Amino acid sequence: MTRFEWRGGPVSLRFESVLDPVELTHEEGDLWSAEVEMPSALRVTYHFVDADGEEHADPSNPAGAGPNRSIFTSPGLEPQPHWPVVGPDEVLDVPSLRIRWNGALGRKTVRVHQGGPAVVLLLDGDDWMYVHPAVAAFESATKNGEMPTLVFLPTPRDRDAEYSSSALWQAIRDELLPLLASNGVSVDLSRFVVAGQSLGGLSAFRAALDFPDLVTRVACQSGSFWYAHDLPRSGLSLDGPAGGDTAALLRTVVDLSGLRVAFDVGEHEPRMHRHCEAVEELAAAAGATVRVNRSPAGHDRVGWRHALVRDVAWLLS
Repeated sequence: MTRFEWRGGPVSLRFESVLDPVELTHEEGDLWSAEVEMPSALRVTYHFVDADGEEHADPSNPAGAGPNRSIFTSPGLEPQPHWPVVGPDEVLDVPSLRIRWNGALGRKTVRVHQGGPAVVLLLDGDDWMYVHPAVAAFESATKNGEMPTLVFLPTPRDRDAEYSSSALWQAIRDELLPLLASNGVSVDLSRFVVAGQSLGGLSAFRAALDFPDLVTRVACQSGSFWYAHDLPRSGLSLDGPAGGDTAALLRTVVDLSGLRVAFDVGEHEPRMHRHCEAVEELAAAAGATVRVNRSPAGHDRVGWRHALVRDVAWLLS
């Protein structure tokens, strides 16, 4: 059992995934607590919610994820060596190069941390700038090598629509890459990695199928391969055929020998497994060079972040 404590008024304990909410019990004075049975191997984001709905990081835990989230790690779990401990009050530095992108997808602000000739395009880049210190992690991981250039694509207002459409990748090919070049960031497509999680992971992998001349190296964490256009709720259901539309498309693909893709999904998100496994197996059968891993996490960026650095290194090796 793991004990969580809070001083103040009544609060509930909420986890990003895996575990149900827990109400803390009043002990004495302003002390509230709860004992929670945690899986033996789990890394998870959590926070407290007070009676007014305000969200708070755990003041007794130095490991934060943004201003109102904390990170729990099971004792004995393998560390994430490149990700520094960042408290909830710390403000992360953002890359200095800011590029305004006005095009077919509307107005976006793209941030760039300039490094070597390899370029990593990070979908949902806001999370990797403001919540999880991706620049520091990649700098740590490449102490004995060359730091790649990191391009942070902002999180779209409508993730469901943008990440389920090929229009994003057409705009990246026709608009963003020339715009980057005009700002001194040239992209060698043989050293170009696309990284995405959840719906972003689905989008990154589908880009390799729809735009094979553009995307040949993909880091995909917990890809939403359950997605299918003809399912209820605009395709947002885990109850459809394994692998959704992506698996159906892969069954028509003859040759993926030019593709390298690293798949990762959380051990604690079992409903995702049959969808991810279908896509992993079909991609390998079509000739892609595939790497598969299962992280001790749920559907949670704190689990994806270690896979991100590790898998980008493999893709560029």
